[in-house]
Amino acid sequence: MASKLMQLQSKAKQASQFVGKHGCEYYKQLMEKNKQYVVEPPTIEKCQDLSKQLFYTRLASIPGRYEAFWKELDGVKQIWRNRKELKVEDAGIAALLGLELYAWFCVGEIVGRGFTLTGYYV
Repeated sequence: MASKLMQLQSKAKQASQFVGKHGCEYYKQLMEKNKQYVVEPPTIEKCQDLSKQLFYTRLASIPGRYEAFWKELDGVKQIWRNRKELKVEDAGIAALLGLELYAWFCVGEIVGRGFTLTGYYV
């Protein structure tokens, strides 16, 4: 246990030194690359205004997303009604999509349990 702790401390020290040496340079490159997204002057008030603007913009987009959802649902209903005419390729794609969704669900469950396969920590 003590040797693992020493290894962890050593790796943390190396990471800290790397960030100390290269962190400022990375920050400058990142800000230079994305300067078109920075609102001048970058103040707390501007950040609060932008977050409020984002919130209300997303709120205003709900009706459009609601309509898009119902259009998609109508398309799925239409496919289900005409399932006799469904091609094998389309059924295979749908099956693969279902399998992928299930796999991501399982990954989310594992992450939610704290990266254990056996169960939740109690």
